[in-house]
Amino acid sequence: MNTIADRLIEDVGLRRGVDRLTPEKIQKVFKELVAGECGARMKTYMETCVRCGMCAKACHYYMSHKDPSYTPVAKVSQTMWRLFDADGKVDPKVIYECAQVAYTECNLCRRCIHYCPLGIDTGYIISVVRRLCHKLGVTPQYIQDTAHSHSATLNQMWVKDDEWPDTLQWQEEEAREEFPGLRIPLDVEGADFMYSVIAPEPKFRTQLIYQAAAIFNAAGVSWTMPSTPGWDNSNMAMFTGDSEIMARIERAHYETAQRLRVKRIVMGECGHAFRAVYDVGNRWLGWKWHPVPVVHSVDFFWQLIQEGRIKLTHKYADPVTIHDPCNIIRGRGLMEKLREVTHFLCENVVEMTPNREHNYCCCAGGGVINCGPPFKNVRIVGNSIKAEQLKATGVHTLVAPCHNCHGGLEDIISKFGLNMHTKFLGDLIYELMEKPEAE
Repeated sequence: MNTIADRLIEDVGLRRGVDRLTPEKIQKVFKELVAGECGARMKTYMETCVRCGMCAKACHYYMSHKDPSYTPVAKVSQTMWRLFDADGKVDPKVIYECAQVAYTECNLCRRCIHYCPLGIDTGYIISVVRRLCHKLGVTPQYIQDTAHSHSATLNQMWVKDDEWPDTLQWQEEEAREEFPGLRIPLDVEGADFMYSVIAPEPKFRTQLIYQAAAIFNAAGVSWTMPSTPGWDNSNMAMFTGDSEIMARIERAHYETAQRLRVKRIVMGECGHAFRAVYDVGNRWLGWKWHPVPVVHSVDFFWQLIQEGRIKLTHKYADPVTIHDPCNIIRGRGLMEKLREVTHFLCENVVEMTPNREHNYCCCAGGGVINCGPPFKNVRIVGNSIKAEQLKATGVHTLVAPCHNCHGGLEDIISKFGLNMHTKFLGDLIYELMEKPEAE
């Protein structure tokens, strides 16, 4: 069997980090981490896994390569078990290998939980490996830069404080040419919800802000957006293992919503951001539940449809298929609401096989796409099984309500020559909905 040592990729962030390590420092940090943050959960997983390999077919990397070293159990064997067996005292080159496995060969998609007869959460174990690597200063260069942006600006794209409201004003002006009465309301206290987006929207996908404003305007809802930092709901620090910055981001997000006294937070179409706000940040901050209720846009669009607030002029005619984002399907259970919304919008929905909680990951999530060009080809080739799944549907339109999924799926579509294009739910709703007539 091959091992991670047979396919190491040079990354300046990983190399710079391991060059500063000694076996003694590694052991000290490892033992502190295990004693201080892991507890019974890690001990239980380490002692109960029987290495049966039934998790193999759960992993898109294994299904694409058919190489046993890519199986979830092999990833744990090459990382956490290896560290436990050595009581944490390993050569720095081992940390380089652990980091490459943890950051670039596991998307934390948690599909393997559904295949493990003992319910072992490999995603959790690999997250702890990332946490160790972060504490040792060993993270891939590109994703570390994103974490630095979060630390300095509270958003992942180095968007300056004045650039954010300027972008919203620009999008409002654009939208008012089509909808004269439309506003993107800023800092409105007591609105029904605060709408939050990820930083790539003002940076690269401003049309999504425009479309969301048009949908909310047509639906007649009470909403607002913040003008200050705390608007970005993405959180790559969660995936680098930097829990301290991750928690700062989520605290700012919640406190912004509390300052505005909104009833809830509605998040745009992003899976990892939802995971950070809904499932991880609140726990790290010590909150039993959320200080402000959190709703993903799939759930919110479903509610608008149920209330009759979205009316269509026609349905999307071409056949579509649905991609199930890991963090809102396996992580939140929105698979049926996603289908109800898609069927409401589209005449012909062709399901992938497998689907729902068994759908394959896009291979971009878990921060893997943010690890950048050194690992891009490995990531794309490592998901040829997804390309096969897409091709088998025979359709040309792919509905994917998640930013990272769009990035990963578009890479796969390009690499394998699939004649497909991706759409957000917001794209479809804006295209198909009845639009208020100009006054």
